[in-house]
Amino acid sequence: MGTYNEMKIEFSSISENESFARAVVSAFVLKLNPTLEELSDIKTAVSEAVTNAIIHGYEKQQGMVKIAGKIEENTVYLEISDEGEGIEDVEKAMEPLYTSKPELDRSGMGFAFMEAFMDDLQVDSEPGGGTRIRMKKTIYSAINLS
Repeated sequence: MGTYNEMKIEFSSISENESFARAVVSAFVLKLNPTLEELSDIKTAVSEAVTNAIIHGYEKQQGMVKIAGKIEENTVYLEISDEGEGIEDVEKAMEPLYTSKPELDRSGMGFAFMEAFMDDLQVDSEPGGGTRIRMKKTIYSAINLS
């Protein structure tokens, strides 16, 4: 088994922490020397997941958003979770253009972006039980690094 690196952070579900989350994950992934496109993909997926937690998970109250990250060889594993409202129908929520908040001018593309920019996406949620989003991305520019 190769070496790995792990991190965990927790922060308040307020909108200004979305950029904080992007910065932390970017700093964590930089040791793999990703291309600008790979880094941008990861940052976009993290933004979407954190924004979902803030806007949908904790709509009526403030809570904590957690990010756990692991780098194993040249693959990044991220888990973004909240203990908010949860999602009643995950399959429906993952449909492109579906939004439960059209009045907030939400595009309904959050999960579609996460799926497009990451290699793998899993969403676990239940009403009242919070949501956990697990994503994975292989950094191909890092394959030849030792």
